[in-house]
Amino acid sequence: QVQLVESGGGLVQVGGSLRLSCAASGFSLDYYAIGWFRQVPGKEREGVSCISSVGGTTYYADSVKGRFTISRDNNENTVYLQMNALKPGDTANYYCATILFCGTTMGGPGRYASWGQGTQVTVSS
Repeated sequence: QVQLVESGGGLVQVGGSLRLSCAASGFSLDYYAIGWFRQVPGKEREGVSCISSVGGTTYYADSVKGRFTISRDNNENTVYLQMNALKPGDTANYYCATILFCGTTMGGPGRYASWGQGTQVTVSS
């Protein structure tokens, strides 16, 4: 069964850190770029970051640049999103998804194929 599973979300205070994981099962992430999106109720899904299949290219939304770092471990079939200096505006459900290519932009959600179920991040002030 092809599946992406996000984990690592939780409740954290302003300025705190979390590391999200996106683990794949049933297929290899080696040939896929991975994007992270976030969504709050009533709003569109927002692209946060993506990483190319070999990790050489990364993209960050302006709202997270300098605070979030995306990485991958293809041996572990997992992509990570390290989130530092968290703000209340980062509160959302975070999703990872597959795409064939990620470059200087990450494209909209419609370009992504397989999605995880999401993990909730809540930043309290």
